[in-house]
Amino acid sequence: MTENSTDQNIEERVKNRSQPPTSQAFKDFMASKWAEPSGDMPARDEVADYAAARRAKLSARFVGERLVIPAGPLKVRSNDTDYRFRPHSAFAHLTGLGTDHEPDAVLVMEPVDEGTGDNGSAHEATLYFTPLAGRDSEKFYADPRYGEFWIGARPTLAEVQTQYGINTADLAEIEVAVTKNAGNQALGGIRIRLVRDVDMNMDALVDTSRYNTGVDLEQSDQLDAQLTEALSEIRLIKDAVEVENMRRSVNATIAGFENIVKTIPTATGHRRGERLVEGAFFAQARAEGNDLGYDTIAACGNNATVLHWIRNNGTVDEGKLILVDAGVEDDTLYTADITRTLPVDGKFTEIQAKVYQAVLDAADAAFQVAVPGNKFKDVHAAAMKVLANRLEEWGLLPVSAEVSLSEVGGQHRRWMPHGTSHHLGLDVHDCAQAKRELYIEGVIEPGMVFTIEPGLYFKEEDLAIPEEYRGIGVRIEDDVLITEDGNENLSAALPRDIEGIEQWMADILKTN
Repeated sequence: MTENSTDQNIEERVKNRSQPPTSQAFKDFMASKWAEPSGDMPARDEVADYAAARRAKLSARFVGERLVIPAGPLKVRSNDTDYRFRPHSAFAHLTGLGTDHEPDAVLVMEPVDEGTGDNGSAHEATLYFTPLAGRDSEKFYADPRYGEFWIGARPTLAEVQTQYGINTADLAEIEVAVTKNAGNQALGGIRIRLVRDVDMNMDALVDTSRYNTGVDLEQSDQLDAQLTEALSEIRLIKDAVEVENMRRSVNATIAGFENIVKTIPTATGHRRGERLVEGAFFAQARAEGNDLGYDTIAACGNNATVLHWIRNNGTVDEGKLILVDAGVEDDTLYTADITRTLPVDGKFTEIQAKVYQAVLDAADAAFQVAVPGNKFKDVHAAAMKVLANRLEEWGLLPVSAEVSLSEVGGQHRRWMPHGTSHHLGLDVHDCAQAKRELYIEGVIEPGMVFTIEPGLYFKEEDLAIPEEYRGIGVRIEDDVLITEDGNENLSAALPRDIEGIEQWMADILKTN
């Protein structure tokens, strides 16, 4: 070991691979003769006013308190580059920023007199992030994580402020912004609430401030949890721009399913045919959106009975069904979540059609009750009633459907173990931290978007059922917008019934 081997900070050594020159002559040359930025400001984005209204809703719940919502940091992949960055959903919702804006950014909502803040609220919002380095700085060419030479142009503070209608400041100022005048409210300090477990640096900064000012840490954790809960609850009702984001995501997802059908003949017989199906959808997600909303499930035959089958390493075989659960995440970060179960060779067998029709009937029953005024849990109950009765008719239940549907029963859930619906939006399971009385027990309201996705799953190794059912898994999932007088199936353009699916597949393969 040489004398100089420990001189360099270990975190800096990863940069050695680029072997940057260190001479002043090189630095001077790199800083010279670059075209000046245009200086043109972007137009104000449509989402800016909606994001301000969302912040106002949150502000009303926490008057007089400082709210800290981090975007989250970058994460290294393979000791080389970073994973594609996706900000925390609460941050994206309150700022309107999608795609890859802005790693390490932090939204701080500073308490002010009621009515004088952002959008007439009780808070003034400021977005703190690392500004674009000038081309006369070393960071421009020497920083592989933030330098424009490495990752491309990033917006300036002024550009983000203009486009999204939110105050901006250099991330270097974040410590003062978060901790100034913080402390016990009873002693005149400002209470901080933080979205935890998003950015370790913010967790440490806030916890240190609380410790130094005598704030109870255990109580503060509970207060932080209340902020996380509130951030979920204000997303239960989607605004107009969110609905448009959802429509765009759903439409891109439908096109992805068309790609899947085109790929099935090639996938059939391939040793990893499920991967070919998965890849066909991923191509659509990256071409038309930001990414997948979640890992695609491409499950053929018995794999379709595994609820979260994402290995996708099985074959695609004629005579079997392939269940595909997939969603495109739009550039705004809103995701669709659609499932279709398709016959590999284009035609359902008699037993496959029997199971499929039962699931479709359950879904249709759920649609009937997915209307304003009913409770969210009613959607699940309607689907379960259909499935339990059908299982009784087939002689599969060891008790009556009535008993199975009672609190002392539940036997039908052997073949339908998951819920029928979940909210949808920035997260595929959106609003998941909302209180039970607002979610499961909540009343359905216009502007809600959720899934309807009943299924039946008969495993090959299930000896409680006749052999003819074994190895069949069926799920049908659609994305539903609640309207003033009912609901709209956002994914209705993708066929759902047996005849429609068979004709749709035939038409695609005919022209492929």
